[in-house]
Amino acid sequence: MTTSTYHTPAAAVLGRIGLPEPMSNLVNRRWDAIIIGAGHNGLTCATYLARAGKQVLVLEARERIGGANTMEEPWPGVRMSPCAYVAGLLHPLVIRELGLVERGYDFTPAVNGLFIPFEDGSSIQLYEDAERCAAEIHRFAPADVAGFHAMNNLFERVDSVIRADADDGLWVGLPPTQEELAARFAGDDEALGLLFHWSMDEFVRHFFTDERLQLAYLGQGVIGTRSSPFDPGTASVYHHHYCSSQGGLKGVWGYVKGGMGMVSFLLADIARESGAVIAAGVPVARILPGEGVELAGGERLHAPIVVANCDPRVTLRLLADSADPDWRAQVESIPHEGATIKLSVLLNQLPDFTARPGTMQPHHLATINTPLTRDEWQRGYQTMLRGEMPDRVWTELYFQTAHDTSVVPAGLHTMSVFSQYMPYQFTEGDWDTHRQAAGQVVIQSIARFCSNLPQAVVAVDVMGPPDIERKVGLTGGHIFQGECLPAYMWDRRLTARTPMTGLYLCGAATHPGGSVIAINGRNAAMQILES
Repeated sequence: MTTSTYHTPAAAVLGRIGLPEPMSNLVNRRWDAIIIGAGHNGLTCATYLARAGKQVLVLEARERIGGANTMEEPWPGVRMSPCAYVAGLLHPLVIRELGLVERGYDFTPAVNGLFIPFEDGSSIQLYEDAERCAAEIHRFAPADVAGFHAMNNLFERVDSVIRADADDGLWVGLPPTQEELAARFAGDDEALGLLFHWSMDEFVRHFFTDERLQLAYLGQGVIGTRSSPFDPGTASVYHHHYCSSQGGLKGVWGYVKGGMGMVSFLLADIARESGAVIAAGVPVARILPGEGVELAGGERLHAPIVVANCDPRVTLRLLADSADPDWRAQVESIPHEGATIKLSVLLNQLPDFTARPGTMQPHHLATINTPLTRDEWQRGYQTMLRGEMPDRVWTELYFQTAHDTSVVPAGLHTMSVFSQYMPYQFTEGDWDTHRQAAGQVVIQSIARFCSNLPQAVVAVDVMGPPDIERKVGLTGGHIFQGECLPAYMWDRRLTARTPMTGLYLCGAATHPGGSVIAINGRNAAMQILES
C-alpha cells in the first residue's frame, strides 16, 4: 500500500469524517443551502455552490461519506468499494473544473475491454481498440466483422449528437425532450432504435449472426435495470454506459487508484477546501420546504434551499405532508425495486479461466462477463419475478488488484462482482436466510468457467437488494435511484428543481441518470445559482 494514495484527509479515515464542530454551532448558523447526503453528486453540488460564495452544509446520515461510491475495509488491510467499482462516466467538465486530477484522481483505463468465456471452451476478448477488437472478432466470428463496424458507426452517429462528455453536450444542463432528441435523428431508424425502442436482444441480432457473440453483449443492456434483455428499450442502457469518455478515451471504463471511493473522498476534500461544511452521522428526519431541515434529534437547521442527494423515495418520506401531490405521484410511478446482487470477494489468486489458462493474463485487465444462454436469461428473470432464487446468474467481474495492488496485503486479490437477477423479496424466507445460498449461486456461476474457484476464495461479502438499500440508502436496492429505461430518461427523468419551495434534487434520479457521473450535482448547482 502506498502512503500517498490515502494521504488525503477524507481517505485517511475512509470517509468517517464525523462532526466538524459541535452540533450547537451548526444549528445556530444560517445556511444558504443544506444538502442531504454526502454521495458524490451531493459533494459536487456543494463544491460549486461554495465556490459561488454560498454557505453550504452537507449532512450525511451514515458515519461514512460517499453513499454508493465509498470505500471500506471489509477485511484487515483490504480496501474495497462495496457498490461502485469502476469509473467511466465521471464527467470531464467536473474533473477539470474541480481540479480532481491535481488533487490526486488517478485513472487507469481498462483498455483490454470485455472478456467472455464460453462453456464450449471458446472465448473472446472485445478490446477497446477498434482494430484490435475487429481482429479478435475475425478470429472468433469472421462473418460478423462488418456488423461490428456497423455497430461502431451507429454509436459514432448517435454520440456526435449527444456529445455526452462535452462541456456543452446534452448531459450538461437541462435535457432536450425526447421528441426534440428524436427529431435530431429523423430518418435514422437505427439511432431511434438504439435510444428508444430496441431490446438488447434485438440490438445484438441486428448486428451479429454468431450466437456466442450475441450472448457476449447481451448482459450490457440490463445493468442496473429490473428488466430482461428481451424487454424494449434495454439497448439504450448499453448506450448510456458507453457514450461518454474517460481520460480522453471514448467509451472506456477503468480503475481509480485506491478504489472508486477515492472519487467521493477527493470530492469531500475539495468541497471543504472550497468552504463547504460536511457533517457525517447526522440523519435528517424532516425537510421543511423554504425553511431548512429537522434532524432526528429534533434540532432545526435553517436554509432557504435544501438539496436532496438522497433518492426520491427517501425525499418523499422526509417531506411527509409537504410533498406536492403531482410530484409525489410522479416519484411513485417510477419503478425502484432492484434485482442486483453484489459480491466483494477476497482471493489468494485471480481466477484461472479454462478457456484461457493463467492467473495474470490480459483478460484479467479487462472487465469479464460470464454469459447466459437466452433460455437461462429468460428463466432466471422469471424466477426472480416470482420471488425465487435462480440457479444460475449473469455476472460482471472487476479486478482492482490487477491494476492497483495498493488496496490489499501482498499475495491477495479482490474480485468485485455485479450480478443479476436476485429478488428484492423472497416468496418464502428473507435475505438473512437466503444470503449465503445466493452468494454461492453467484460464485458457482463464475466457477463453471474456472479451474481454481471456489478454492481460491478467502472471504466473501454478499449484498442483495435490501442490503444495498440498508447500507447506502437506495430505496429498493435500485442502484440508479429508479428505473433507467427510455420511459424514465431525458426529460422524463426527475428535474433538479421541484415544485416544493426551495427544494432541489441532485442525485442519480435526475438527468442524465445513474452511475458515478457527478454532472447531476453540477446541473443542480447551476440551476440553483441561476434562480
